[in-house]
Amino acid sequence: MPSNKSVSDAPIVQFTNCRILRDHQLQREDLWVREGKILNPEKLFFDEKGSADAQLDCKGSIIAPGFIDVQINGGFGVDFSLATDDFKSGIDLVSQKILSHGVTSFCPTLVTSPPSVYHQVLPQISVRNGGAHGAGVLGAHLEGPFISREKKGAHPEHCLRTFEAGAFQDLLATYGSLDRVRIVTLAPEMERSSEVIRELTKRGICVSLGHSVANLSQAEEAVQHGATFITHLFNAMLPFHHRDPGIVGLLTSDKIPPGRRVFYGMISDGIHTNPAALRIAHRAHPKGLVLVTDAIAGMGLAPGRHTLGQQVVEIDGLNTYIAGTKTLSGSVATMDTCVRHFQEATGCSVETALEAASLHPAQLLGIEHSKGTLNYDSDADFLMLNDSLYVQATYIAGQEVWRQDASGM
Repeated sequence: MPSNKSVSDAPIVQFTNCRILRDHQLQREDLWVREGKILNPEKLFFDEKGSADAQLDCKGSIIAPGFIDVQINGGFGVDFSLATDDFKSGIDLVSQKILSHGVTSFCPTLVTSPPSVYHQVLPQISVRNGGAHGAGVLGAHLEGPFISREKKGAHPEHCLRTFEAGAFQDLLATYGSLDRVRIVTLAPEMERSSEVIRELTKRGICVSLGHSVANLSQAEEAVQHGATFITHLFNAMLPFHHRDPGIVGLLTSDKIPPGRRVFYGMISDGIHTNPAALRIAHRAHPKGLVLVTDAIAGMGLAPGRHTLGQQVVEIDGLNTYIAGTKTLSGSVATMDTCVRHFQEATGCSVETALEAASLHPAQLLGIEHSKGTLNYDSDADFLMLNDSLYVQATYIAGQEVWRQDASGM
């Protein structure tokens, strides 16, 4: 075949002998990549009269979009809610380490903290693409401090805040800047929360409802003002009640504006949510489910004492508690573990489990045209997995950034 040099000098790589997750189905076809993007082979053959420069035999692997973690508080000894001078090196370490768990993009998450921490940390978070250096950073997720005292969970009470007269100005003063912020979790029952939700949404920031005692009508009102996400469903909110299902009721609400989808995060670690509750949520609203790790600094470390922002936490197996209490405080589960547990607990298809960690978070953030799918022209951020959904290799922009050691899992 004639070469493809007339269109681009960049090499074309053809991944063969694989099953690609595309259009919600695993399909037996090849994956073509050029210049960090997924290539349409028909255009290559018929328009460019081109061919592949290199072929890679995937040996029957599943190829799926890279995972996107929109709620991760840290890991591997790094706590994103601790203000340090070398904060950037902490982000770099986590972004490198999560590649082995299939995460190609993430939102570093800060729990409720004093204003000084936001002012020091947020300027050090740079939104960037992933690569050999690690997973891409999509922007910060600020979980608190505008949340409910009754449902504060592991958040320090002395740092909680309410909206005063100049509600949005209060928020700006607390955070310092919204330039690098992608998601804000707040309690919608708070006075003046509606105007804050409208302002954040206007700026393209995703508003999530959580750590809240809101009833269903308060939650529905928040969605009508622009909120699109629920932070770790069932955790830190009123339990489902048949006369007023609270925030949980958004999953089947008939008051959601036309064309709007409410997404909800689930910590599928076998600890935070009983498998039956996971099944109930998934069956009620499968297209809104977003797997999150809610991982803390202790992820990837031995059991013992670690931090979560202003608090000390103890890790005992997969359980993480505020030291000296039985209050759960984040998770130490990795994203690939959450995907496998979700599939096992719900009996859903492999495709559904993989999309809950890729397509759905991309749709939540409005980036599904470039990430979370293997559609033509989207970013070539993808994983090779075996049939048991263990990650074998991670690719970002078409380049291999991590591969499983041949010695075993």
